[in-house]
Amino acid sequence: MSGLAARAAALAGELAGLDVAGRLAALRAATDGRIVFTTSFGVEDQAIAHFIGQSGLDIEVATLDTGRMYPETYDVWMRTEAWYGLKIRPFYPEREATEALVGEQGINGFRASIEARKRCCGVRKVEPLGRALAGAAIWLTGLRAEQSENRAGLAMVEADEGRGLIKAAPIFDWSRDQLARFIAAEHVPYNELHDRGFPSIGCAPCTRAVRMGEPERAGRWWWEDESRKECGLHSGGPKAA
Repeated sequence: MSGLAARAAALAGELAGLDVAGRLAALRAATDGRIVFTTSFGVEDQAIAHFIGQSGLDIEVATLDTGRMYPETYDVWMRTEAWYGLKIRPFYPEREATEALVGEQGINGFRASIEARKRCCGVRKVEPLGRALAGAAIWLTGLRAEQSENRAGLAMVEADEGRGLIKAAPIFDWSRDQLARFIAAEHVPYNELHDRGFPSIGCAPCTRAVRMGEPERAGRWWWEDESRKECGLHSGGPKAA
């Protein structure tokens, strides 16, 4: 077991019996370096933003603006900053890489194949994430086990060996119902698309509302016939040198 993995295991044991506020405080107390929370403004991330905003903890908040987001997502971004007094730092795709991608694929060419879609995600999301997390010690995410079969196999705290940091999901064990009750009780700003059948919200061309009985992430890249649909953000990143 690597040193990073051993630290992740120790943190996992410490966080297991705590509530979300306690988990965030424990992570901050156990870490000398930067903690970065990346938000896509979905309901999970809004719950975590609430705890960060209420706590005053030294946790940076960042978002990956792909340039293809729904107007409703920009609206909840604005409302979140105003409600909690947070400054959310945006990271954008590199201009030259984006121009080359669209020049080769066309504006919606990512639908041609899984490879083409993953290349688009790489340019618009994965590379900006690398800049957002550069030098960070801990990466906070809104992952929940209940979101998909793939994510159920993850853990609340993991070693991201590729990026050389600890990855923690403080609401990993929350249910969708628990999350909805919390958002309502605490009057947390949320994306209006959730009320229109969008449990998971990404880029506008790549997200649709889900149908009755479908998994939460069925509306992401719905034209792809595969069971493990991810954009690459949670696949461990580039191997560390």
